[in-house]
Amino acid sequence: MFGRLGRLVVHNPWKVIGVWLVAAVALVAFAPKLSDITNQDTASFLPSKYESVQADDLAEQQFPQSKDQSALMVFKRADGGAFTADDQSDVKGIVAKLAESQVKPLAPGAEAEVGAVTSVAAGQLSDNQQIMLANATIKGTAQDTEVNDAVKHLRDATEPLMNGTDLKVGYTGGPAMNLDNEDAFKKAEAIVGIVTIVLILVLLLVIYRSPVAALMPIVVVGLVAMVAPAVIALAGKAFGFEVEQSLQTILIVVLFGIGTDYILFLLFRYRERLRAGDDKKQAMIVAVERVGEAIASAAGAVVIAFGAMLLATLGSFRSMGPGLAIAVIVMAIAGLTLVPAVVSLLGPRIFWPSKTWQKQPEGTTFQRMGKLVGRRPLGVAVVSGAIMLALASGVLGFKADYDQISQLPSDTESAKAMKDMQTGFPAGTLNPTQVYVKSTGGATLDKPAVERFAMDLQNAPGVGDVNEVNPDDPNAGHVKYSADGKAAEIKLVLEESPYTNKALDTIDPLRDAADRAAPPGTDVLVGGATAAFTDVREATNHDMKVIFPVAGLLIALILGLLLRSVVAPWYLMLAVVLGYAATLGATVFVFQMLLDHAGVMFMLPIMIYMFVVAIGTDYNILMVARLREEAKEGNEPRQAAALAVEHAGPSVAAAGVILAGTFASLMFAGISMMTEMGFAVSAGICISAFVMSMFLVPAVTALIGHAAWWPGHGDRPDPGHGGRGEEDREPVLVGGGR
Repeated sequence: MFGRLGRLVVHNPWKVIGVWLVAAVALVAFAPKLSDITNQDTASFLPSKYESVQADDLAEQQFPQSKDQSALMVFKRADGGAFTADDQSDVKGIVAKLAESQVKPLAPGAEAEVGAVTSVAAGQLSDNQQIMLANATIKGTAQDTEVNDAVKHLRDATEPLMNGTDLKVGYTGGPAMNLDNEDAFKKAEAIVGIVTIVLILVLLLVIYRSPVAALMPIVVVGLVAMVAPAVIALAGKAFGFEVEQSLQTILIVVLFGIGTDYILFLLFRYRERLRAGDDKKQAMIVAVERVGEAIASAAGAVVIAFGAMLLATLGSFRSMGPGLAIAVIVMAIAGLTLVPAVVSLLGPRIFWPSKTWQKQPEGTTFQRMGKLVGRRPLGVAVVSGAIMLALASGVLGFKADYDQISQLPSDTESAKAMKDMQTGFPAGTLNPTQVYVKSTGGATLDKPAVERFAMDLQNAPGVGDVNEVNPDDPNAGHVKYSADGKAAEIKLVLEESPYTNKALDTIDPLRDAADRAAPPGTDVLVGGATAAFTDVREATNHDMKVIFPVAGLLIALILGLLLRSVVAPWYLMLAVVLGYAATLGATVFVFQMLLDHAGVMFMLPIMIYMFVVAIGTDYNILMVARLREEAKEGNEPRQAAALAVEHAGPSVAAAGVILAGTFASLMFAGISMMTEMGFAVSAGICISAFVMSMFLVPAVTALIGHAAWWPGHGDRPDPGHGGRGEEDREPVLVGGGR
């Protein structure tokens, strides 16, 4: 099949390139944008069975104004001192002017448009007299871009009003954080894109010593990077899924990393065939024929790993998997069509000005490494396994971090204002927890009983205060009622910052306390950001328990079918699991123990699974397939392992360095979650490529010997292979060359 595809592409290169260009232009011009299906709210990906979602639904029905967004204004004196009476008067004057200029009067019965500022009101002064709050309410949800625009307008309108005062102000809260988050991710995307391209250029120049070969992935993957997001957006619109905002940045790295790997597999084999004497067209046809299965199997393993994400409870995981799987499929198609078409036109000029493609080097590092593995497989297996076990021990200290605030750059306005606010108010003031009371029998609520219930909640573990409905009216109480009087909303201020694990740990005890104290004839639901992330934590823990074993079994099944063996898939998957644990453990050592972070990003275990497990399996496939091929040549297990490392090693190493380098570019994004992800995945790829695939797997295979291929005995020598010269030996699956 791949031979026919190679001939079709090589004999029609301009047509293939033309189809790709037309598709790119059409998709960019007419397809929806990835931003059209992007969701910034992680909690919104929860299914309806969780209490926080049910609370949110009740709020939307009975308290639609509760869905509006609040931009919190944090005032402090420029010298950090206590507020004077004049300072308080200045704040009230600034708020009044903002209300006059930003709040548009509405006709009777009319509703405000999304993004409209519906109120601006001064709040309370902190007990230490150093912080004063005000609040701007904006019509819309967290997903409405008009809300972010309103925060920009408010910031611009506030700045001139501060002149002539001794005050400083900063906006924080949900919409301000979303705005800063959006800007931070845009900057991260630009930085990651630049660093990724520079890294690929430098690394490919070192590998091939050719500017043409170095530039080709930039051009080809750049074209695919225009197509893939549009295809994902089309699929999202067609099948009704959304993606998280981090996907766009991750896509850049995935496409350039995996795309460059596929190009490397082709170029290694193309160079090998040129050295064997093939002309430029025949060399590419054979390269596609031999490497096509390697690229297809590599892409297949990644797609299977990503596809298992569909079993997730959390919608962000379910959508992340298909989104990345689509991108990998598009890149694999490009690797088997667009890349061969371009290279077949360039011919050996792809390696210009280097002449190294004309001769086979001798006495290479990989040859020495192969001899070491073949001579001392037990020692190599013990040492490589011990290294991975030592790193894996870090998993014992793993803590998941759900604190979105800590993930933002510390120099954003919302982060600074949040820290200022915490010097005078409980950290939970930023995002109160809502408790909803609803009548179960259709009667109106007993208001005195609900008010007593609200005051009882003040004594619940982790609760700092119960908000008053109107701080200026001491008779307003602590409960807001729905129009029909059958539902009530109570806002609690937690003692801890709303996204920290300590805050999340208070939600289940709070729910239990609320259920016990609920007035007769009512149901109680606890919602809000902290409750939502408590449910996200539960969903994440559930998903990891489901996705990992299912994906492991699916990948083991694919390996068994590919290798026709029952034995090899088991130790290959055990090696991959050990590589996963070593990666997560190394990340814990660096960020929790060395850098003293409270934990690592809660999505990191899934991210490591998606990239390290899938890609680690690819490298194992490449190495073991070459090892089996060498055994078919009549080599005994130890010699086959030595030859496999010698010949497959260069492609595995080059692919590992490129992919690790591209993911490492995330560490320059300036966002904590991206830094952790970049380190974890790049470290995991290095472990997979240079410890697991290069040493552990071939050493263990050499020790097990012929039994590794039971019952298919895929290592039996093929009589048809005997007597072939060095130049005629062609691997079936491996992309790398000699």
